[in-house]
Amino acid sequence: MSLYGAAAAVLSALERGEGGLSGLVYGSRFPHARQLYALVAETLRYSPVLEAVLDGAALLRAERRLPLPLAKVLVYDLLFGKGLKCGGRWKALLRRHRARLEAELARLKVRRGVSRNEELLAAAPGAGPGAPRVPRYVRVNTLKARVDDVVDFFKRQGYSFLGKAGSMEELRTLSGKKFLLDLHLPELLVFPPQTDFHDNRLYTSGHIILQDKASCLPAFLLSPVASSYVIDACAAPGNKTSHLAAILKNKGQIFAFDMDAKRLATMNTMLMRAGVTSFKLAQQDFLTVDPQDPKYSKVTYILLDPSCSGSGMVNRLPVEEAAPSAERLQALAGFQRKVLSHALSFPAVQRLAYSTCSVHREENEDVVQAVLQEQGSAFRLVNVFPSWPCRGLATFPGAECCLRASPAATLTQGFFVAVLERCRDQTAVPSSLPAAAEESLQQGEEAEPGAAPPKKRRRKKQRVKT
Repeated sequence: MSLYGAAAAVLSALERGEGGLSGLVYGSRFPHARQLYALVAETLRYSPVLEAVLDGAALLRAERRLPLPLAKVLVYDLLFGKGLKCGGRWKALLRRHRARLEAELARLKVRRGVSRNEELLAAAPGAGPGAPRVPRYVRVNTLKARVDDVVDFFKRQGYSFLGKAGSMEELRTLSGKKFLLDLHLPELLVFPPQTDFHDNRLYTSGHIILQDKASCLPAFLLSPVASSYVIDACAAPGNKTSHLAAILKNKGQIFAFDMDAKRLATMNTMLMRAGVTSFKLAQQDFLTVDPQDPKYSKVTYILLDPSCSGSGMVNRLPVEEAAPSAERLQALAGFQRKVLSHALSFPAVQRLAYSTCSVHREENEDVVQAVLQEQGSAFRLVNVFPSWPCRGLATFPGAECCLRASPAATLTQGFFVAVLERCRDQTAVPSSLPAAAEESLQQGEEAEPGAAPPKKRRRKKQRVKT
């Protein structure tokens, strides 16, 4: 399948609510997943502008056999990308309409009072000052680099470092070539929304990971101690797995599962590039993994991020166009309850992080409540990250222990995280962030949630070379 055909297929799947962007891209058969992801993400970012240009140029009325998703990716690359990378009939079709499309783009700029393509994004309907715009988050991969070295690298590339953010408003108003250290997560840098690092040397070498802030929360809050045995139950495309490895400092062992061989191959490449060594990948449905297998007898931490509706993803079509049906939500929730119960059946597990990129309570609070009731007094919710501003919906006692994230409240993708711990084991992880750890987060120091602040150790990191 061509790049444009694959991108159009991903856009169509997003419209049908079949998953989130990363999952659909890495689940496709396209051999260059990073290239595909970049094209789809940018097409989504420019989607309102593309629709206005297509409508003004009447392209779909003139070419009735051209599907809208395919038209969007083709016109994006023609007008905003690096030029069409195809031949044949699609290139010939776009050539016939190129002058009309470029003229309509010019008229759109005049109507909106802008001169640059990027300015159309801010001027697009619904993108006014009050509309949430998710920044570009960059997680420093501490297996290969130190935060200070990465900051210095970007400063030498002409970016202005503004220090650690003191409020959400500082993240909201970030613009130009400026960046901040996140106010919550100690290894997360924050850039303006339009910043693209797909061709940056730090990204291609694995020194930085492009990962939304909310997506960083599950591993951060699970906080496995070094030398632990951990399961990443639904692992591809692997960002959370690499985050776990960084927290573990490549000690211990990570068992990662996914059913698709192609996704696992891509994930293996990404993990190797990130310098992850302590992992074992398995092409297997997590529900078929035997909790009594001796190889998992030391697993004390599980990260579970199962398939969901993807309704929290802001880089997808509008929610009203992609909202899953009640039947599909119930089917997803049934699967999520089943897989969460299965994860808690591993005999040595002490702590589990359950997360979704969904905004629906059926996939979030309702799943957690049902499984906790099923487990009786074996597990309890952990009151994680008390300073996080957005909590679980008050659908059952204790739901406020869960975390939610949203573009409006936290300037992230829509997300949900719940952390569960075993009650009957006296060695279970404490049920909240210790005061010292919470205070250190507020002061910008590194601290692991759910554990006392570790003693400082001198650890040599690979320096970022210019």
